[in-house]
This record gives sequence, structure tokens and C-alpha cells, in this order.
Amino acid sequence: MKPETAPGAGRAGDRVRRLLEQGSVVVITGAGLSTSSGIPAYRDREGNWQGAQPVRQHDFLHQESARQRYWARSFFGWPTVAMAAPGRGHHALARMEQAGSIDLVVTQNVDGLHQKAGSAAVVELHGGLAAVICLSCRARYPRAAVQDWLGAANPGLAGHPAPVAPDGDARVAAQLYAGFRVPACPACGGMLKPDVVFFGDSVPRERVASVMAAISAAAGLVVVGSSLMVYSGFRFVEFARREGKPVMAVNLGTTRADHLFDAKVEQDCDAFLGGLHTNRDSH
Repeated sequence: MKPETAPGAGRAGDRVRRLLEQGSVVVITGAGLSTSSGIPAYRDREGNWQGAQPVRQHDFLHQESARQRYWARSFFGWPTVAMAAPGRGHHALARMEQAGSIDLVVTQNVDGLHQKAGSAAVVELHGGLAAVICLSCRARYPRAAVQDWLGAANPGLAGHPAPVAPDGDARVAAQLYAGFRVPACPACGGMLKPDVVFFGDSVPRERVASVMAAISAAAGLVVVGSSLMVYSGFRFVEFARREGKPVMAVNLGTTRADHLFDAKVEQDCDAFLGGLHTNRDSH
């Protein structure tokens, strides 16, 4: 099926608007919604990787060098996420939830910006960077506290240049990895890991089931700012189609699910969602 596609306020935009005005919609969001908040996306408009691929679960668990690399880069990258402010799109989705148009936001992002904008019904499909867990005793710590521990264990690093990268990552000179000291859990000495699903790991089964239940009960599904190249998000579009729900998208560039959409708007997420809210208020 070839979707009806339009740049902005065409027929496709009208169809997305009508679906949201109908209410009881599930929205899936991706990195394209957070780029205006200063958090880069992993992929370009054709869905191809930009730069290095993220850390993999197996490597993080079994290679000290991978943990050093991850935490060194995270030490420089976390402040960008911590200080990021929600964009127009995040705020528009929060207002639409409060107005009853949106039942649930399912985000593939780990930046917490939906919650900062005021959305309450949020499933963080891949977890969130704001928390760190101990893989031994399951203690949880605020990422801000872990930042202090990283800084104390590695004095003198803060001045090094480190351009920002996706998901709280940063491009750090490789020679810094080997000497980087990674703190252990203060409660038990166990391994600390951000409370996120790394590549190669699986989204918890109950989390997937809760999203599918919401889609089954919804009037439709709208994808915002995601290429859906990762199966963890793409499967929900497939599921919605099997359930006979209308599925639409707002995204600049190619997605893995282009053949499954009823309508697709090729426009910046902030511009389109902000315009939707304005148009709704004017009726």
C-alpha cells in the first residue's frame, strides 16, 4: 500500500488532524522529535546511520573496554540531555493528551522530554537515561548523582572537547577510554548500567504487551519523527495494521513502514504538531 503523502498542510495533513481530533489515539515518537531540543538523531533522512553505532548489550556486559567507552562518552554527553528543553512538538502532544486526543505516547527516545513537557501517559519503550541501575542488587540511582561520581573518579577531564552525539553520547578522543575509571554500585560493588535497552537487548515483554493493549483500544496510531528502522517500534505499526486501525505518520524522510501508512506528512515535527494545536484551537 502506498500512503497518501503530502508536505505539510495537504490532504495527508488533514487526515492526521482528523484522526487526532477524533481522540483516543496512540502516538509513537522517535529521535526526529528531539532534534530541535539539541539532541542529534542516529539516522539520516534515508534511515542510514550517521556516525558510530551505539554500544551493544553484549559488549557492555562482557568487555571492560566497552563500559569505559560508554561511560567516558556519557560523562561528556549527559549534560546535553539533562539541560535539554522540550520542543514545540513535545508541548503540543502534552496539550493534546490533556484535551483527550491522545491516550498514550510511546517514545523510543530516552531523553525524558515528553515528561518535561507535561505528558503523563508515557511509555518509554527503551527506558530512560535519567536513572542508573545496579545489575547485581537492582539499586537505582539518579543519573545526576552518577555524573558526580564519574567526575570525582576522573578529575581533570571536563575540559576536553567532545561534540554531542545521539542519546546522551559524545564523540570523545579514544585515548581517554583506556584510563577512564568507572565507579561501581556504592551499595554492593556491582556493575552500573543506564536504565535503557541497549542494542542487542530486548524490550521487556510486559512493556510491549501494554503498548499493544493500548493500540487495540485506540482509534488509531500516529508515528512522529521516527524512521522505525528498529523492530521494537516497527512491530507496533504491523500490529495496528493487523488490528485494522488507521496508521499515519509525520516524518521527514524514509521510514521502514512507508508501505503500511494510510497517510504520511513530510514536514518538521515541531512545525506540524504546533500547527495542529493552533488549528484545533481556532475551530
